[in-house]
Amino acid sequence: MQRTLIKNIDRLLGVAEEPPPLLRGKALATLPELTQAWLLIEDDRIAAFGEMGGELPRADVVIEAFGGSVLPAFVDSHTHLVFAAWREGEFVLRLQGKSYEEIARAGGGILHSAARLRQMPEEALYEQALQRLEEVQNQGTGALEIKSGYGLDTDSELKMLRVIRRLKEHSAAPVKATFLGAHALPLAYKNDRAAYIRLLIEQMLPRVAAEGLADYVDVFCEKVAFSVDEMEQILEASAKYGLKPKVHVNQFHALGGVEAAVRHGAVSVDHLEVVSERDLQILAKADTLAVILPSAPFFLNDHYPPARQMVDRGLALALATDYNPGSSPSGRMAFSISLACIKCGLLPAEALQAATVNGAHALELGELCGSITPGMRADLILTKPIPSPAFIPYAFGSNWVERVFLGGK
Repeated sequence: MQRTLIKNIDRLLGVAEEPPPLLRGKALATLPELTQAWLLIEDDRIAAFGEMGGELPRADVVIEAFGGSVLPAFVDSHTHLVFAAWREGEFVLRLQGKSYEEIARAGGGILHSAARLRQMPEEALYEQALQRLEEVQNQGTGALEIKSGYGLDTDSELKMLRVIRRLKEHSAAPVKATFLGAHALPLAYKNDRAAYIRLLIEQMLPRVAAEGLADYVDVFCEKVAFSVDEMEQILEASAKYGLKPKVHVNQFHALGGVEAAVRHGAVSVDHLEVVSERDLQILAKADTLAVILPSAPFFLNDHYPPARQMVDRGLALALATDYNPGSSPSGRMAFSISLACIKCGLLPAEALQAATVNGAHALELGELCGSITPGMRADLILTKPIPSPAFIPYAFGSNWVERVFLGGK
């Protein structure tokens, strides 16, 4: 057994003796901490923590924090990290006045990404995605979800999911896979939407399930993508294979997707830039998490989700990046935390808890990661000396990360 001791920690953030439950409302504003602390890791797990001053535990490796802080690694519960090419050309089009929906209807957006991905060999796709995975982990992300959805045909969706499976095997920290065949309607099915839904249900889903390639299923429920009825067809079919929903809803319009997703037992509903009073009422009573992705409206110059209102209404809120080439070309969780505070009205403690504890629950990993708890994975960020936890969202342009530990290494 390898025993690693980190000592002289100024603030040990997110400490808990037991795995924290899903946090709602006012509970998000409490960020438990221990000052002038040490932390003991045994192999890949947190073993114990305590205050400096007494006798320290025996360890094989001793790491000096030099007054830095330690917090749980971030959990990014919504990414599209596997893709073939960036879409900076569309960035220029938006600067010239084109909207996301206009670009999508003209064959850009997701359809452009799908065309590029179909052409890319699987090995090259994996190598690119591995570089992105390592980049976000170096920035402090300890667990994440990765979606398919840039294939839009059976072979290409399976190719994406095989790449994600390889990333899972390589990753030093947990990765969850989500099947998002219903990301956009391919041009070949422009005049026969029902045929593409049948392809998803009758061909893609059985293959995905037979090969064990996905943990969840997703549908982009939006005017430019799939209707609520179409989403429900796909979710009903996916339930037969044990795939729980984590769905895109309310990015541009409130169509009733939140209510339908909750009815189908969704683990989370993601985006929520637009929410109705009915949506808020439903989510306040549901186990389904509300996942906000503030770097998407930042990049699209769109309106932000009403996160302050969500927390005040008692919703269970999580925070993720939406890392993708079209609407959020950044997997930096720290920037999403800053935006959640600056643009969405969250307090620093709320944003940090939403990015750790509740992020873990959004991937059903609440017993494994997201807090500094004995027995949980030692996925940690050691910071340079910072004056307080509020400095993390405050200093949005600074690199305050000193080291990242994944599984204690």
